[in-house]
Amino acid sequence: MGVDQAGTLPGLARLNNLVRSVQTPDFAGITFHEVLAKSALNHVPGPSSMPFSWTVNPYRGCSHACVYCLDPETIITMSDGREKALRTIEVGDEVLGTRVEGRYRRYTPAKVLAKWPTRKPAYRVTLADGTTVIASGDHRFLTERGWKHVTGAMNGPGQRPYLTTGNSLMGFGRAGIRPEISIDSDRYATGYLAGMIRGDGLLFARTYTRPSGTPNNVFQFRLALADTEALVRTRAYLERFGITTKSFEFAPASTTRRPMSAIRTARRADHESISRLISWPQDPCDEWAAGYLGGIFDAEGSCSRGILRISNKDETILGAIEGALRRFAVPFIREKANSIGVANIRLTGGLPSRSAFFSIAQPAITRKLALVGSAIKSNADLRVVSIERLPGERELLDITTSTGDFIANGVVSHNCFARPTHTYLDLDAGDDFDRQIIVKVNVAEVLAGELAKRTWRHEPVALGTNTDPYQRAEGRYRLMPGIIDALASSGTPFSVLTKGSLLRRDLPLLVDAAQQVPVDLAMSIAVYDDELQQSIEPGTPSTKARLATVTAVREAGLDCTVFLMPILPYLTDTRAHLDEALRQVKAAGATSVVYSALHLRGGVKPWFMQWLDREHPELVTKYRSMYYGQNAYAPKEYRKWLAARVAPLLRAHGLARGQEDPATGGVRSAGLADAAARRSAERTQFAAAPDVLF
Repeated sequence: MGVDQAGTLPGLARLNNLVRSVQTPDFAGITFHEVLAKSALNHVPGPSSMPFSWTVNPYRGCSHACVYCLDPETIITMSDGREKALRTIEVGDEVLGTRVEGRYRRYTPAKVLAKWPTRKPAYRVTLADGTTVIASGDHRFLTERGWKHVTGAMNGPGQRPYLTTGNSLMGFGRAGIRPEISIDSDRYATGYLAGMIRGDGLLFARTYTRPSGTPNNVFQFRLALADTEALVRTRAYLERFGITTKSFEFAPASTTRRPMSAIRTARRADHESISRLISWPQDPCDEWAAGYLGGIFDAEGSCSRGILRISNKDETILGAIEGALRRFAVPFIREKANSIGVANIRLTGGLPSRSAFFSIAQPAITRKLALVGSAIKSNADLRVVSIERLPGERELLDITTSTGDFIANGVVSHNCFARPTHTYLDLDAGDDFDRQIIVKVNVAEVLAGELAKRTWRHEPVALGTNTDPYQRAEGRYRLMPGIIDALASSGTPFSVLTKGSLLRRDLPLLVDAAQQVPVDLAMSIAVYDDELQQSIEPGTPSTKARLATVTAVREAGLDCTVFLMPILPYLTDTRAHLDEALRQVKAAGATSVVYSALHLRGGVKPWFMQWLDREHPELVTKYRSMYYGQNAYAPKEYRKWLAARVAPLLRAHGLARGQEDPATGGVRSAGLADAAARRSAERTQFAAAPDVLF
C-alpha cells in the first residue's frame, strides 16, 4: 500500500487505499484494482433528476472476461439421452445435470443459462478406460472425494483441491474413438430402414385369382408404431428415396395400450424400391451398420432398468445385429431363445456400453434413451492416469446450467463459476471500462458501519444504477451477499437492477431479505432479436438467459420488473418487435415492464454513432436528425408516438404499470425498481456513469 505498482490505472499507483492490482488467467486481459473504500453509500447530488438519493456500487467498470473450461468438441449429454458437441449447445437447451437425492446423486434435466468462448491454456485428462477430456486448469470434475480442479497446489495462494493420478471421476465415461455418424446420410438412412422394416414392418407381394380367372397382383407395405418419432423418421427416409406413403390411425388407445399410427403404400414401384433399399449389403459400412442398429432398436429394442435388449427370432436379423455391435466394439451376449424361438441380444458393460450404443446408433425414440432419475454409478474404470499440459493456448468454451453441472465426455463436470457477462463501454475511459476493474473489497464492512450510524434514515438504496453489481467479477469477489445482509439487517429497503444472471446465486439471500425490508428486483432486457442483441450488446447474457433469470426470481416468490430500455428508433420500435418482446416477458413471469426511448449523453453519442455507421449505415442520417447537436433525448413527438404504440401492448399483455415521462424521457411509476429506472435510462449498453469511488 502506498507503493508504485506496475499495471495500475493512472492516478491509482500512489493511492494509499490501493491494496493491489491483480491479473489472473481466469480473467484474460483484465486487471482488477482492489481498493479499500472509504465509504460505501453514495449520495446522489441534490440537483439530480434521479428519484432516489442513495446508491451502492461495489465495482467501477465491468468485467468482460470469464473462466472458460472445455474443448469445443467435448461431447455433452442432453437430458433426452442424446449427445451434442459443446460447440453446438445453445442457451435454452436442456442437458443432463445431477441432483443429490438422499444418499444418491442422480441424473436430472438442466437448462443451459449461458455459454461463452475464450482462448487459454488447456490440459488433457486421460482416464483408465480411455476416456479423455480437454479442459482448463480451473475446471472442476466430480470425484469419489468431491469436486476437484484439474490443477492446483497443496499450499500457498494456489491451494485448492485438484486432480491427481488415482482419483476416480464420477459418471460413465466415453472411452474409445466413436465414428462420426450422420443420421442425414443416405447410408445411415438405408441401414435404419433395413432395421426398422425388417424388424417391425409388413412388406409382401401376392397374386390372387379373380372370379373371372384373371390374376390380380397385390403389393403392400405397412408400418404401424406407437412411437411417432420412429414413424416420422422412417417416412422421411422413404420420401428421400422417392417413396410416398399415406398415414392413418392404426389402432386407438385402450386402457392397456397406447394409440398406434401407421404409414402405407400399395404401389408396385414403391414395393420394389423398398425391397431394394432394405436388402442386405455385401460389405456394410459404418454408417449403414449404425443406421441398422438404430432402426432395429426402435423396432424391437427396449431399455428397462438400465438393461438394453434387442429381440428377434430371425437368425439373419440377429446375426446382423451381432456383426454391427462387434464392428463398434460394443460388448453383448445372446440370451437363450424362449419357447417360441425369440432370442434377446443384451448389452453388457452397464451404462458405458449403453451410452456408446446410443451415441453410435442414434435411435429416434426418445423414451428409450432417458437417463433421468438413474443413480450415478458405473463399472467403468474412471481413474485418472495422466494430466498433460497441452502446448500453447486453445479455444475453449463453457456453459452455465440450472443445476450447476453437466455431463462432459461422460463425466460429471461443474460450472467453474456462475458466469454472466455484462458489457458497457465507458466512453470517458474507453476500453478501460471493460479491462480495468476497480473492486471495493471492503464495501460490505464499510456499508454495515455506515448503516449503523444514528444519522442514517433508512432511505431506499439502489444497486445497479452505475455499474452492474452482478457482473462477471462478482463471481470472483462475492461482494453482494455481504451488501444484501448489511442492508436487510439494518432495516434499509433496496432495489437491484442487473443484466447478470448471477443474481440467481443470491436468490435465497434476497428471499430472506424480503422478509425484513422491501426488496425490488429488475432485469434489464432491451433487445429480443438474437442477431441484433449480439451486435449491440456483445458479451452480455443472451435474452433467453435473462428471461430465465426473471422466471427464477418469480419462482422464488419475488416480483421482478423488466426494463425495456432503451428502445432503439427504427430498430426495436416496430409493433412486431415490441409485441414479441412483451409476449416473452409475460411468458417469463415478469411482474411489470417499464420502458424509454434511446437517449445519447455526452461521449456516448460518438460511440453509438460509430456502431450505427458500421452496422446500419442507412439509419445514420435519421439518427443525426433526431439527436442533433447536444440533444441527448429523442424528440418529444417521437416519444409520444412511442408511448401510443407501447401502451396498448402493455395492457394487452397485462404488463401495464409504468409510463414514459415526456418531459425527461425517463420512466414514472411506483416501486423501488422504478426508482432506478431513470438512472438506467441515462446509461445505455454503450456507457456507464461514473460513481463515487472512495
